[in-house]
Amino acid sequence: MIKRVVFLFSLIFLFALPVQSQIKHVVAKGETVFQIAKKYEVTPFDIYRLNPDAKNGVKENTTLLIPNGTVNKAVKHTVEPKETLFGISKKYNVSVSDIETWNKIVLENGLKIGQEIFVSKPSSAELSMALSNLARPKVISNATTHVVEAKETKYGIASRYGLTVTELEQLNPQIIGGLNIGETVILKPGVVSKKISSVTLVDYEVQPKETMYSLSKKFDISQGELITLNPDLQDGVKIGMILKVPSNGGVVFAKTKDSVLVAKKKINLINSVDKSNQRSLVLLLPFNMNKIATDSLKTKTEQLKTNKFLNLTLDFYAGALMAIDSAKTLGLPVNVKVYDVESTKYSSNVASIISKNNFENVDVVVGPFQNSVVETTAQLLSKYNVPVISPLSKERGLPMNNLYYSVPSEDLLKDSMFNYFKSKNGNVVAVISSKKTTSKDFIIANYPEVKHALFNDKGALDVALLKSQLVKGQKNFVLMDIEKASSILNITNILKVLQKEYDIQLAVFELYDALNFEEIPMKNLAELKMLFPSATKVASTLEEVQFEKEFKKINNIYPNAAAKKGFDVIFDSLLRICQPEGFVKSVSTTRTEYIENSFDYNSSNGLISNNATYLLYYDTDLTIKQAQ
Repeated sequence: MIKRVVFLFSLIFLFALPVQSQIKHVVAKGETVFQIAKKYEVTPFDIYRLNPDAKNGVKENTTLLIPNGTVNKAVKHTVEPKETLFGISKKYNVSVSDIETWNKIVLENGLKIGQEIFVSKPSSAELSMALSNLARPKVISNATTHVVEAKETKYGIASRYGLTVTELEQLNPQIIGGLNIGETVILKPGVVSKKISSVTLVDYEVQPKETMYSLSKKFDISQGELITLNPDLQDGVKIGMILKVPSNGGVVFAKTKDSVLVAKKKINLINSVDKSNQRSLVLLLPFNMNKIATDSLKTKTEQLKTNKFLNLTLDFYAGALMAIDSAKTLGLPVNVKVYDVESTKYSSNVASIISKNNFENVDVVVGPFQNSVVETTAQLLSKYNVPVISPLSKERGLPMNNLYYSVPSEDLLKDSMFNYFKSKNGNVVAVISSKKTTSKDFIIANYPEVKHALFNDKGALDVALLKSQLVKGQKNFVLMDIEKASSILNITNILKVLQKEYDIQLAVFELYDALNFEEIPMKNLAELKMLFPSATKVASTLEEVQFEKEFKKINNIYPNAAAKKGFDVIFDSLLRICQPEGFVKSVSTTRTEYIENSFDYNSSNGLISNNATYLLYYDTDLTIKQAQ
């Protein structure tokens, strides 16, 4: 029986370890630093700090010092006047990014005198205690209160009572994550309500080269208040975004909704579920049990070892089961049915399953995996207007109004990276192998302004030409798509030398296999801060770590990408069908985010696809971070 576990995404906790003693680990054959870090529940950075030589790789029988996360308390520091994060980081010999990670909620509104912050990794218990103290509202004598009404924002309430959003959050730490209708918030004693009409919001389209700082100055609003009005700004300012801003009498440039894709607000759907009606979800998964049972040549154990498609299905299903159990623990009125789809590249039993079972009142169907089979499913269920989610396929087929692709398209991932280049006013130089014609054709067709490096007759990079294409005083993105490891090593070494004169960041379309060869040191890619687009984010919050631990407890293995996808897709689907407006309306208005995946469905030319992408990069501490 799967143990029930609730993943509450409304409050983001951070997980870390206390100040550590050390234990010894002898490297086994084939082990990597990342695997060892996973085993001891520490980060690769923790291992590199104690074993600097490990940055260049580890060899069999090497002894590593591993931080032991079971002893000692985390070190705290009380902020004094004129102190900065940089100064504190130097004092305790830690990085600024670590301090920000260990104190994400506390530092949300900046560093303040008298604050207690962690300057070493806290345990989950220590962090929970600190956060519970932070979230406990202070009792203020003679305080005025306000009851939150529908559609009210923190900015609107603060402006109405002559407060800043920061002051309102300091008085009510529980609203940092968002407001709830009917919630009572505390105000300063003696405040006088202003007329609501005094705060007028208008639409504004972000122009080239605009930043958070310039926008806050233009509209006389703090950056924190700007983000409160437009939560998507947490992911960075992007050209063409439509923002809600206070009217200041100036000229506002905005496009109509028909000509621009307005970014959706990221919502925690747990807070708005409707438990009054029973809902139904169907999972169509390609177990192919009949085929396995009749295969006399292979035992079931051999099937599990050799059948990659079966393993993919089982991993996805394991994550889905945890999502279903979490939904039941939350009290969601859901009924889930699972059918075994027997499918090949050219045939399936989907039509038979649908004809023999009642799908008329099903709220959503997830699966099957193969694009041709999921298309057939959507066609057969279109008469009932049942939404069908394609959970894993990157392919795109027929446009249908009830078929939803949960994996962002490859072109969208590429476009997201070029949009990032543009937002940074970057100079882009493509270093593309002659064999990578698809990549080169995509760039020429869609981004003709990109410069292209050349190779000589012997296949060597023309360094002089490349250097002439770089621009001093400007960010230079070198986009590389090369199939040979030796060429990648040579090019990255050249770029490292050129970094002494130019601001260079390496970029790739994807983490292709050639990048993983042993002869290419990871430090090369990290020093060049290699950037790449991704459909998934880096797991870092406490609930994400809890998910991995609980999954391992149940399945004796840590979850892979398919298992996390199974959880995210199913949990998102269950929450959406339990919204008062239902699945279809929910996906059209809200964006969500879970363990590794975010969901932002939009329709383009009749195809409904998930447009949520991430840009990640290798940082110099050999960790992967999200680009801002």
